Amino acid sequence: MPFVVPGGSVKSRLFASLAVGAAVVLGTTGCNLVAPQATTIDYSASDGVNVPESGPLQVRNALIVADEEGTVGNFVAAIVNDTTKSQMLRLEVGEGSSAVRASVNVAAGRTLSLGDLANDVAPLQLDGIDAVPGSTIPIFFQSGDAEGALIQVPVLDGALEYLRPLAPTPTPTGLLAPVATPTPTPTPSS
Repeated sequence: MPFVVPGGSVKSRLFASLAVGAAVVLGTTGCNLVAPQATTIDYSASDGVNVPESGPLQVRNALIVADEEGTVGNFVAAIVNDTTKSQMLRLEVGEGSSAVRASVNVAAGRTLSLGDLANDVAPLQLDGIDAVPGSTIPIFFQSGDAEGALIQVPVLDGALEYLRPLAPTPTPTGLLAPVATPTPTPTPSS
């Protein structure tokens, strides 16, 4: 009588273990075949937004730091000009007839960092906007001959310590002007 090993031959057990191993490997990595990879998705990794396709100028980390009422805001961004000519960035903040228009000139081969207070570059002040902190506001960016891009830009306030110096300073109103003290003038005697 032949001797039979329980559990089958060595070859069939080896094949079964390889099949189970392959199923585990495919099962755990197969999701990457159909799911998008998060590392390939472009996004703005900061408080502001990057503006794609606004023309030859690249606008990075754009945001507005506004007052509490949202009527005055400082536009903060890094504007990169990789061209050999000076370029103008045109902004239209808001929509319709109440839109606020502004422009910034950037020298050839330079980066202009609006709001870089360490290098004495002030942000671009925008008066008459309607942008409450915590919301977004549509801004149309255009430079060169490009069509431009309409982007929702975040509106922040100066509550965070690093944004405080970028917040618009309130314009004093109702200040009392010094009043000149009248000096008596002698009256002519008659």
